[in-house]
Amino acid sequence: MENRVIELLRESNALLEGHFLLSSGKHSDRYVQCARLLQYPEKAEEVCTFIKEKLKDEEIDIVCGPAMGGIVIAYELGRALGVPAIFTERVDNEMTLRRGFEIKEGQKVLIVEDVVTTGKSSMETKKVLEELGGEVVGIASIVDRTGGKDIGVKLYPAVSLDIKTYDADDCPLCKEGIEVVKPGSRKMK
Repeated sequence: MENRVIELLRESNALLEGHFLLSSGKHSDRYVQCARLLQYPEKAEEVCTFIKEKLKDEEIDIVCGPAMGGIVIAYELGRALGVPAIFTERVDNEMTLRRGFEIKEGQKVLIVEDVVTTGKSSMETKKVLEELGGEVVGIASIVDRTGGKDIGVKLYPAVSLDIKTYDADDCPLCKEGIEVVKPGSRKMK
């Protein structure tokens, strides 16, 4: 299953190699641009089938994806699970639930992301959902890049990738003079 997900990422040119500036401020030699995979509905459906299988023992009432990266995959996984799909978004750099979306008291919510690295967006979304009375049951993602680090919530990834990251001041790619690219959507502070 994980090999097939990697194959789908490669087929859609979503697994990039080069020199990347991550939203954490760290640098990396690989980057996963899941939007490239998600532009193909059949590939998104296949990945969500793998994730759905991992969720078979969970009770889920609704899925919620942090904007931008989580919107499409949340929709597709919601469709696969037969539950509504909503999203949170940043307003003045703070995660919020808008557009008339609601969380009911006690509702079992699955956060859905394209890639989980530090869990920052997911934890911001979790806080919003819990303040509204939701019970977060976990985080599903296409890619888990946490490196096995416990982020405080159960993860349900389609694939786990070990991608090395470097502090900007100790980056071997910078030392080689390779130009750095900022591919993500989150603004740097």
